[in-house]
Amino acid sequence: MSLASLSLLLLASTAPAPAGVLRDDPVPAVSADEEQAKPAQQSSGGEIVVTARRREEKVQDVPIAISVIGGSTIENSGNTNLNRLQTALPAVQFYSSNPRNSAINIRGLGAPFGLTNDGIEQGVGFYLDQVYIGRIGASTFDFVDVERVEVLRGPQGTLYGKNTTAGAINITTRAPSFTPEAKIEFGIGSYDQITAKASVSGPLSDNVALRISSALTSREGTIDNVRTGEDLHKQRTSSFRGQLLWKVNEDIDLTFAGDWNLQNPLCCVQYYARVGATQRPLARQYAALATALGYAPPSTDPFDRKTDLDAEINSRQEIGGASLVANWNLGPATLTSVSAWRYWDWQPKNDRDFIGLPITTVSQNPSQQKQFSQELRLASNGDGRLDYTLGAFFFHQTINTQGSQVQGPAASRWLLSGADALNPNVLNGLTSTNTINFDNTSFALFGKLNWEPVDGFHVAPGLRLNYDKKSGYYDSVVSIRNAQFNFTATADNVAALLAAFPNPSAGRTTFLNQTNTLAPQRYSPRFSDWNVSGDITVAYDFTPDIHAYATYARSFKSGGINLSGLPLNSTNTGVDLSTQTVKPEKVNHFEIGLKTQFLDRRLTFNAAGFWTEITDYQATVNNNAINVIRGYLANAGKVRSRGFEWDASFRPSRAANVYFNGAYTDAKYVDFKNAPCPPELSGGTALSVDSSGNLSGTPSAPGTPGGNSRPYCNISGQVLPGISKWSLSWGGEVRQPVGDGDVYLGYDGSWRSKFSSNPSQSAYTWIDAYSLSNVRLGWRRADFNIYGWVRNVFDKQYFELLSVQSGSTGLIVGQPGDPRTYGLTVSKSF
Repeated sequence: MSLASLSLLLLASTAPAPAGVLRDDPVPAVSADEEQAKPAQQSSGGEIVVTARRREEKVQDVPIAISVIGGSTIENSGNTNLNRLQTALPAVQFYSSNPRNSAINIRGLGAPFGLTNDGIEQGVGFYLDQVYIGRIGASTFDFVDVERVEVLRGPQGTLYGKNTTAGAINITTRAPSFTPEAKIEFGIGSYDQITAKASVSGPLSDNVALRISSALTSREGTIDNVRTGEDLHKQRTSSFRGQLLWKVNEDIDLTFAGDWNLQNPLCCVQYYARVGATQRPLARQYAALATALGYAPPSTDPFDRKTDLDAEINSRQEIGGASLVANWNLGPATLTSVSAWRYWDWQPKNDRDFIGLPITTVSQNPSQQKQFSQELRLASNGDGRLDYTLGAFFFHQTINTQGSQVQGPAASRWLLSGADALNPNVLNGLTSTNTINFDNTSFALFGKLNWEPVDGFHVAPGLRLNYDKKSGYYDSVVSIRNAQFNFTATADNVAALLAAFPNPSAGRTTFLNQTNTLAPQRYSPRFSDWNVSGDITVAYDFTPDIHAYATYARSFKSGGINLSGLPLNSTNTGVDLSTQTVKPEKVNHFEIGLKTQFLDRRLTFNAAGFWTEITDYQATVNNNAINVIRGYLANAGKVRSRGFEWDASFRPSRAANVYFNGAYTDAKYVDFKNAPCPPELSGGTALSVDSSGNLSGTPSAPGTPGGNSRPYCNISGQVLPGISKWSLSWGGEVRQPVGDGDVYLGYDGSWRSKFSSNPSQSAYTWIDAYSLSNVRLGWRRADFNIYGWVRNVFDKQYFELLSVQSGSTGLIVGQPGDPRTYGLTVSKSF
């Protein structure tokens, strides 16, 4: 128990009990039957209660672009994690090449596209029962016993903190109940899928209630590794959650919670998708290299779902934590304390060359995160002319990463040119061992007002003062041990090792090839900064069911430090220490919205238009620095995202409901002159740039073998990666009474237009538009539900991601989405 929470408890034991009774369970103002009938995404549909502004409010009264998905809808639709849920949320994008390399974006903004860098934070805040989750990788768990998911679009920096420049996702689990209840669920499906879930809740005494929930999921993989005989992209999850609610008296309650989640799906592998032309010499592009090494992929059709990856695959992660939420009703206001400790243990193994050749035989970055957070909030009670929320927030996070990369006997031929390319020993066994540490401390004071000077007119200003302090440590030691080479290079001795070779000499060239492939370096970046963010919203209630609002927000995302290696300086004598840190993102956001309900609230239509500009946008670059394997962070000048969205639902009768939601998003780089070049403009002779910005030669046309390559590209005006211009979701459900229950048929569809899957737009990495359809047919009553389901009904073949193999060989690898799956689920409540 934190000091703040303990203080609340001690004070509460002697405080008089103000008037007011806390509810046993947060209950939306709709019946249980209506909750079962809600569409897969809903931001209306009756008086649904949310906590988007850190207080309970009807969703239609909240002047924020917000989508709400109920727990029963999540269970019935099979959208049991963020990756699946995004199909019901047109403005949300979730990408994951593995759990650590995951990103949540809203309206195309949030995190840079590419591999994760420990020193950068996300732009979409993720909250579980009011607890901020510091890494998106720790948000990839399956939902268990969830009451609702709230998705807040647009900057939420006042109440939700510094790193919510694109929005926030707020998950609320079901609370302990003083009415005994239990539920079990069992399901089977294709690919030998088995799911089992159970929850039980009830009183332990007159003022103490307990809820326990658990879930197991097992499914065989959808991708066949023909080399090992193992199937990949499995589902292997186990989870447990316990909550204890203690009502000290009428005005004070404490909720103790703990959760644990274990996953090892052998997931997210990428393999041969297609080949493009680069500016490497033709003999060093993919086709020639594969021929020289006698290699052919098991299939050139990625939807045969066959690969031959030769490195060990692992994606084990363990997620867990404990929290204490204390509420004290003081009469005019409620004081809330949220204390939490969480951890995330990531144990990966990857095949980073993506093919069945021993090029990179080991590539992994096991990470362990621990975080502690403490939040105090004072929120006014009642429906007066002036409501307020005031608070303070403290957060401390550590991340320890033990990286390693090992090159194999095919690496010399694949990565090098000249005589060294023909000598496997030059890179065989070359090993980089990285020690990476990160320490992050943040403190904030915040406040939000809601003033109603006249009936129906609301003014809601907010302000947040934030302090960040970050420090890191990066140390890469490079070694090789084989029949020809034996050395260890560190940041301290690499210059002395190089000096032992005459200049020029073959030995010097070989040593540079080795240390440029994996570079020894050490540095300790530091960053600290104060920031002030704020917003103001004006809203007007034309009628009880028609509301309009306009918002301006000035927000920021915390500055970062580079913890994936740095590029060399201009003289190639050491790392460029000026690239250790990246500046905070600064956001200007404008939004207008309309929330409406008609026909006795059976028809809901909400719409929002937005314009967001971010200066000093944090992006991944490489600048042809071959010694930076994973890229590093830099600030792009400016990006812009603008568009409009709508959520519409209609319930003509109890027997049917339909919904249709959509988003149009125009997201572009406004100013990004030092971006990484796409593969068709990479791999050739790197041109240099003088102090005036003049190139040392003429760049070659895209895909010119042996051409001249720019050191970086100006991609100003290009679209941001990962975001479709149009994204739609639609569906509904019809029901017919049969016996003492209902037969029902549900459908959920989604479509998104094409999008770029590379930080810089490339002809080879566009993912075509695709549509997905999911159906379910079943029978249910209040305490029982049985239904069959089919996901991806038409077996659509599509990619979740396309990536470029490092080294500009021209190989494009992909991560396919799941094929058609089907199954049967039965649940029973007691």
